[in-house]
Amino acid sequence: MSPTQPPYQVTDPATGEVLQTFPYATGAEIETAIAAADTAFTAWRQVPIAERAAIVQKVSDLFGERAEELARLSRQEMGKAIDEGKEESEFSQAIFGYYATEGPRLAADRPIPTSEDTGGTAMVEYRPVGPVLGIMPWNFPTYQIARFAAPNLVLGNTVILKHAECVPQTALAVAQIMKDAGVPEGAYVNVFATHEQVETIIADRRVQGVSLTGSERAGAVVAALAGQYLKKCVLELGGSDPMVVLDSADVPKLAETAWDFRVYNNGQVCNSNKRMIVMEDVYDSFVAELTEKARAIDLATHAPMSSRRAAEAIDEQIKDAVGKGATLHAGGVLGDGPAAKFSPGVLTGVTPEMRAFHEELFGPVAVVYKVASEDEAVELANATRFGLGGSVFSADVERAKRIARRLDVGMANVNTPAGEAAELPFGGTKRSGFGRELGPLGFDEFCNKRLYYIAD
Repeated sequence: MSPTQPPYQVTDPATGEVLQTFPYATGAEIETAIAAADTAFTAWRQVPIAERAAIVQKVSDLFGERAEELARLSRQEMGKAIDEGKEESEFSQAIFGYYATEGPRLAADRPIPTSEDTGGTAMVEYRPVGPVLGIMPWNFPTYQIARFAAPNLVLGNTVILKHAECVPQTALAVAQIMKDAGVPEGAYVNVFATHEQVETIIADRRVQGVSLTGSERAGAVVAALAGQYLKKCVLELGGSDPMVVLDSADVPKLAETAWDFRVYNNGQVCNSNKRMIVMEDVYDSFVAELTEKARAIDLATHAPMSSRRAAEAIDEQIKDAVGKGATLHAGGVLGDGPAAKFSPGVLTGVTPEMRAFHEELFGPVAVVYKVASEDEAVELANATRFGLGGSVFSADVERAKRIARRLDVGMANVNTPAGEAAELPFGGTKRSGFGRELGPLGFDEFCNKRLYYIAD
């Protein structure tokens, strides 16, 4: 175990109180988990896909039935508001339901037209590959599992799930949902693994791939291990998504949209609109609207961030910016410890000399930039090492579409901060990672797209 790795424990971010601690898995338990997933794969892949899909539909139903329970766990473990926790569980329900419904179609053989010289009959078959490891983050503790587990279970892979150390109760609750829905033993295995045990799992010849959602640092480590052991990997890493405002006939309404998306889950969202890039003719009114919303928030009643460490991290970034000349219009106040309170803020005047210009701000701070032209807006939007998502707003849809096509991102959106649904692929480019989850593309990632050719 790494000496710096935190234990699996429940720490209430509203109080800083440690409520429960869970032991790390032993080496024997890790071996048992891998062996169970490998053994289960042999049988699970032979179950007709319609039957696998029916079991995954039961998983979907249970996410709906237990939404309140899962929301309470999220609030206790990482500070998520109850209504947002229920929304997350309902989205997880929709994802499992989508793959239960669409999975058989997505897995169907696809014919390849052959030339006269080639002849014969050719098709691509969609086959499972075996046990796959998912390394999940804390910010959306059920939704992240759904994105990974749902398509793999329908396809016929088995899942080994290593969740974030701060959400062990949620990890166990989801494992119970799988069991109660009839997912066979070994087809979904939760492990409280250490960092070293994660390498053990990736290295094991029985494990065929790994998917991680997390930080750049974690992504680099996992990608290196996947390369070392020749395993397929999918990475969804950080983001510093631009929201480009070209014009607006209703600035208050647009500012409300921007603010609500930025502070959702206390700003702890990978594809949040972390950089608002606003044309100079609407900039002042836009900033004023955001500032008014920030000033209206009472820190005492506002939900905590996920941990004291997370709150202190965003506080340090804001202090660095203000110390170098940025303007904090409202909010941005770190509450007394050990609670994880941090008030949503509005920051302008950020320049390349500041950490806030280059780093991901994983907390409820709206950073607003002023630009004078479309070209300047695009240049600033793309001036980041990240490339997860981005959005463009304009009353002229064709204008917004034209600018959105110039964004170097994995997900470009017009007149909405983000297009999000079970059927819409999610993923980025540059240092935001590679590979896709959700939708038809998410089904393909850990899939043997096998050529099947029959000569004449």
